[in-house]
Amino acid sequence: MTIMEIRCCRIPKSPPKILRCGIKLVLWNLKEAKNESGIQEVPITLDDIHMKEARPIQVVLAHKDNHHFDLDEASLERILLQEHIRDLNVVVVSVAGAFRKGKSFLLDFMLRYMYSQEAGGWLGGDDEPLTGFTWRGGCERETTGIQVWSEVFVIHKSDGSQVAVLLMDTQGAFDSQSTIRDCATVFALSTMTSSVQVYNLSQNIQEDDLQHLQLFTEYGRLAMEEVYQKPFQTLMFLIRDWSYPYEHSYGLEGGKRFLAKRLEIKQNQHEELQNVRKHIHSCFAKITCFLMPHPGLKVATNPGFDGRLKDIDGDFKKELRNVVPFLLSPENLVEKEIGGSKVTCRDLVEYFKAYIKIYQGEELPHPKSMLQATAEANNLTAVAGAKDAYNKAMEMFCGGDMPYIAPADLEQRHLTLKEASIKQFRSVKKMGGEEFCQRYQEQLEQEMDENYANFVKHNDSKNIFYAARTPATLFAVMFTMYVISGVTGFIGLNSIALLCNLMMGIALISLCTWAYTKYSGEFREFGTIIDQVAETIWEQVLSKLFTSARNKVIHRSVTSTLRLSSNNKKKKN
Repeated sequence: MTIMEIRCCRIPKSPPKILRCGIKLVLWNLKEAKNESGIQEVPITLDDIHMKEARPIQVVLAHKDNHHFDLDEASLERILLQEHIRDLNVVVVSVAGAFRKGKSFLLDFMLRYMYSQEAGGWLGGDDEPLTGFTWRGGCERETTGIQVWSEVFVIHKSDGSQVAVLLMDTQGAFDSQSTIRDCATVFALSTMTSSVQVYNLSQNIQEDDLQHLQLFTEYGRLAMEEVYQKPFQTLMFLIRDWSYPYEHSYGLEGGKRFLAKRLEIKQNQHEELQNVRKHIHSCFAKITCFLMPHPGLKVATNPGFDGRLKDIDGDFKKELRNVVPFLLSPENLVEKEIGGSKVTCRDLVEYFKAYIKIYQGEELPHPKSMLQATAEANNLTAVAGAKDAYNKAMEMFCGGDMPYIAPADLEQRHLTLKEASIKQFRSVKKMGGEEFCQRYQEQLEQEMDENYANFVKHNDSKNIFYAARTPATLFAVMFTMYVISGVTGFIGLNSIALLCNLMMGIALISLCTWAYTKYSGEFREFGTIIDQVAETIWEQVLSKLFTSARNKVIHRSVTSTLRLSSNNKKKKN
């Protein structure tokens, strides 16, 4: 087996034990063959293959020419609407902050943790290059827009539930090519869609860092005044290259004490400084801080550094073993919530679509627009769930394999399921107020009525007499024209007889054309037109004649019965 054949093999995400052993044996033989050829031995594992198959996908595209952002809906849906994850609650861990501060570098260690099979050795070997999200040394930005890892990790929690974990990388802020609007848009989008936002800072928490955070979370503060709760969930200040371990030790405990001091509100502080801290506390349900040491001079100054652990200082690797599990271990995962309700992968797609719309204008949106977009996505999700329940129930009642159902029974079932779906829609916690939600309830009712009309047509197509309406109508027209033609021709009205013969011929040609379209499936447009004309003739002429004749027969029958009854009474008297 060649190297190309190994790369092209499609391997299941969770192969059975026997398959794992077979793959590892093939890889070992490949490695031995390479050694015989004089090539340096490089360990290859199954997890390496899985990780190489996945890659970062840019879902929010940044156009540097016009500073415009677009959502790649197709890519986002391919990732989040996979059948095995789309209905799972989602955990979104995002890393944001200034450019060239190691955000992608940190995310790649998170990927190692997620792919690792062993709890203790997830950091990898000393000579293993760091891969995953693209990163490099230097002073120019690397990531643009928002990227997510193409593989969504399914994690089993201790309570038996499953969650989907999505890792998100963001464009660095405050580079020479981004406006303040660009920075605010990317940070706000990532914060609005994530359950944990890691705010990546260098060396310290400066006052301007807090002021920028205030700008980015201003939307959340104003939205909170409308919904009376904190709009965002968890914020972690990750302080890189911390140089004062003698004051506050590396890690979570030192970060906790440092953060409490930085965000403390004092009486003698200026009002502006107090407002910044109040803003931050009012926007996030939980705020933590982690202090990270410098990774070493080889990392900072070597242009050929590729992420090998042997080039990274021991203190940095030690704290990596603490911070990554703190964010990603099953017991610490934070599920995404909006408005007090858990968000699934399917819901997250709708929220992304709603949020990106408000940032596609020329100016930053009014702060209430975030609430409006959230309420819109929230209500659309409720509408989709209620409509899906209605469609599934109707499919089970009168779907493709079910027999023809009486129209009255079908309508009664529709009304019952419609009421149940509206009740389901109302039971979901939604944002925006009663008047705002009423519009979406009306939309739900309209869509259910449209679907019901389709179910009625589908049900009618199962009725053999309904299917035969068109040929029966055309045959009735032909028979009627034939009789009239014969009578008018007998009495000398040849022009009328000729006209009737012409109409009879048209009806015959239409009948033959209709039969051909139904048999072959070709020229369906002509078949549809003939059906519509026949239905019009049936409803406007034949049906009325039949109804009138029926009423006359009934009237005569009732009259005859009454007369007979009256005569019998007279005879008795």
